[in-house]
Amino acid sequence: MSKQVISTPVIRRLPRYYRFLGDLELEKVERISSRELAARMGLSASQIRQDFNCFGGFGQQGYGYHVGELHEIIGRILGVHEQTGVILIGAGNLGKAIASHLDFDSRGCRLIGVFDSNPLLAGTSTHDLPIMPMETLDSFCAMHHPQVAVLCIPKDAAQQLADHLISLGIKGFWNFSHFDLKIASPDVIVENVHLGDSLMTLAYCMHSLGEDEENS
Repeated sequence: MSKQVISTPVIRRLPRYYRFLGDLELEKVERISSRELAARMGLSASQIRQDFNCFGGFGQQGYGYHVGELHEIIGRILGVHEQTGVILIGAGNLGKAIASHLDFDSRGCRLIGVFDSNPLLAGTSTHDLPIMPMETLDSFCAMHHPQVAVLCIPKDAAQQLADHLISLGIKGFWNFSHFDLKIASPDVIVENVHLGDSLMTLAYCMHSLGEDEENS
């Protein structure tokens, strides 16, 4: 039997489900209906049921969802207990902020190495990890076998470095370089993150809201 292909929108909603269910656990909520969960998340109950049915469905008719069990199941789907090895390249302001403030461990990843080409950063540290020179990248990957690379580097260096990292065994990129990586291999996953795009989306919505108010 072929594996069911899950659509990207469903996959992108899974972390939100996991986060909201985690909050419900902290609130000591033991069970919740799809309607109640939908109201909290700004979705429709039918959308939630459709999403969960992609993985077999988890609720019980007349009972709803057991919050703790559903949180654990979605966590397993997301692989939050896998602890995939991650390296971060580019220990500037953004890289240091990501290393210091993002809880990698609770999201299925473990930050094991930080690299930067700036010799002035050698010997310093972030997130209790030493910042290593790029010259040590190959030997580090050969020894520790990281699978994911976080790129916080200038866009003109991103593609060449990504191609090299693939040769070192990297299978996934979280890319903040403001350049959309072009990866030919279907076995390599790329998540291009453009913070500026998100800000411009907000600016557009604010501008449109202002126009609607003026025309009302």
